[in-house]
Amino acid sequence: MKIFFRLFCLTLYYIRSIFRFGFILLQLMYDKIRFSIIGFGNIGRRHAAQIQLNPSAQLVAVCDTNATVIEAVPLGVPFYTSMQAMMAATPADVLCVCTPNYLHEAHTIAGLHAGMHTVVEKPMALSVAECTNMISAGKESGKTIFAVKQNRYNPPVQAVKQLITSQQLGNVYMIQVNCFWNRGDAYYAGSDWRGVKAKDGGCLFTQFSHFVDILYYLNGAITDAEGIISNYAHQHNTEVEDTGSFVLRAANGAIINFNFTTCAYQRNMEGSITLFAENGTVKIGGQYLNTVEYQQLKGEALPPINITAKSNDYGLYQGSMSNHDKVIQNVVDVLLHNHSVMTSAEEGREVVRIIELMYAGVR
Repeated sequence: MKIFFRLFCLTLYYIRSIFRFGFILLQLMYDKIRFSIIGFGNIGRRHAAQIQLNPSAQLVAVCDTNATVIEAVPLGVPFYTSMQAMMAATPADVLCVCTPNYLHEAHTIAGLHAGMHTVVEKPMALSVAECTNMISAGKESGKTIFAVKQNRYNPPVQAVKQLITSQQLGNVYMIQVNCFWNRGDAYYAGSDWRGVKAKDGGCLFTQFSHFVDILYYLNGAITDAEGIISNYAHQHNTEVEDTGSFVLRAANGAIINFNFTTCAYQRNMEGSITLFAENGTVKIGGQYLNTVEYQQLKGEALPPINITAKSNDYGLYQGSMSNHDKVIQNVVDVLLHNHSVMTSAEEGREVVRIIELMYAGVR
């Protein structure tokens, strides 16, 4: 009798263990945020890779009008050439909008109306009016727009942000922004929208909006802008500028020089922001805002920071720092743990406003 009783207790123990394991498994499945992606070029694939690496995220669908990209879609993930078909067939919590600049507004609004939060690649859109339409759709749907500004996560940027937030730097007098990159013919030959004014918007939208964002993130709003732009090396294959130089005035009174080009010979040269302030000078430098290149500070110095091998490498060219893992994690943290959004839609719109102000100040 004792043997049967022990067997009975052991059986109950195993049954309970199985149920507990099943409950935990269901919890893990339930807690996964389901992501779908529209636009599966270089940046869409970057999103997919980071979604699949995140234990709290699940890639459930991919959409692109180019059917040949199916070869790059992860095994087992449904692929669609129609956004409407994808949304009807595969429910998702979040839509990553990784399409060309001119499609961001339409795809974001469609995703919001379908009941999904949206992660929108830079630039958020090509005008303040488009951004405002997107924000209105977000409020109507009760869903969140996450503007992708992954350079905010760069350790040097965060270190300088802390200097400013703690008021260690004091008043900021002047800022120098240098963006000296290379974009060759192969870059433009690889798409039907890059360099087309109505679809691309220009260098400040496509190549250098991250630098406008970091300028805004560190020092606040811009009130005035005046500059010169020209197209030197890309007249044969683009409708937009490849070089420009601006003088800006910030709301806090700081004077800003903003210089950019995609004509750096053969490879990217520099992406830097230097701040001259009351209590110090500090330069975030390297090719991708990836190092504290210079500092002379009143008080405690920043630790040496030099992040290597973290740029978005697309073979023929390199982009900004590859922090999309942190972008996806922020989405997960906001939706599952009620954290703050790193870059709100309103901030994304403000970056677009500054870019519009700069282009309006061209003489």
